[in-house]
Amino acid sequence: MLNSFSVLDTPPVPVCAFLTDDAGAIINYAAEGAACGLGSALVTLVEIRGGAARALGAQMAVHGDGSYCGYISGGCTEAAVAAEAIAAISKGTDRYLSLGEGSRFDISLPCGGGITLAIHVVRDVRPLRQVLAALEGRRRIALHYAPGTQTITAVKAPTGAISSWSDTAFIRVYRPNLRLILCGRGIELEATTRVAMASEFEVFAFDQTSRDFEASIIDQETAVALLFHELDQELPWLEAGLRRKPFYIGALGSKRTHERRFQALSVMGYSPAQIDRIKAPIGLFGPTRDANALALSVVADVTQAFSCHKIECP
Repeated sequence: MLNSFSVLDTPPVPVCAFLTDDAGAIINYAAEGAACGLGSALVTLVEIRGGAARALGAQMAVHGDGSYCGYISGGCTEAAVAAEAIAAISKGTDRYLSLGEGSRFDISLPCGGGITLAIHVVRDVRPLRQVLAALEGRRRIALHYAPGTQTITAVKAPTGAISSWSDTAFIRVYRPNLRLILCGRGIELEATTRVAMASEFEVFAFDQTSRDFEASIIDQETAVALLFHELDQELPWLEAGLRRKPFYIGALGSKRTHERRFQALSVMGYSPAQIDRIKAPIGLFGPTRDANALALSVVADVTQAFSCHKIECP
């Protein structure tokens, strides 16, 4: 049963339940609210006019008691959006909400643009559970939102698709979280592992003594970063990455080191095109001379590559 209140009652006050940008956590919160009887709404950013703090498809989940999570802007409008979602839950009807430029609300966005949000009252949690199951299994999936029928359906994510309108429906694409496999030794491995975990990546760290590595954990949402100083130690890990299809492979070392790496891999039968998949020297900026700077450089480089991979940068 949906949470409701009469016109004589005071609506629940919006309050942030927890801070998150994680799509899975937001979908799970929406499903929990509907399943426990509070009622819930899934809010999706479906139009951007000018600039915006979040990308198309950004989402919030709102419970009928006023609690919410997620972001559709920079944090300045979320409480007002939650209030609209609470009203939608009470009436049991989806609605659109425009903010900023071109809207009827006296709410200015810091970026100076405008956004339109689709507020969907969750009536069926099964599509949300399907999304969660796909993400748990590290598979891409999408939600098909049809405003005309006020329904959502879990569908296979179109190849290469990003969140966007398709005819009269909005397709919200979901991808598994970034997985980072770190291979190396010493302080560089420790520092990069620490920074990557603070960035909430799914991190697997292996040193030269590791024997439990399975190449099957490398998928298309995976980055492989090699932090060895010795070419012979990194070669087995490089081969594992080159045989799979991670979106990023990076290796520590100078340009001269990479020339020797290129020669060694060529002798092993790898083509120039395959070897060119390796980012070397690794990192977004460099050269670095200490472990913390290297860790920041590697994590920033992986993040940029993942963002471009996600939206198919040229």
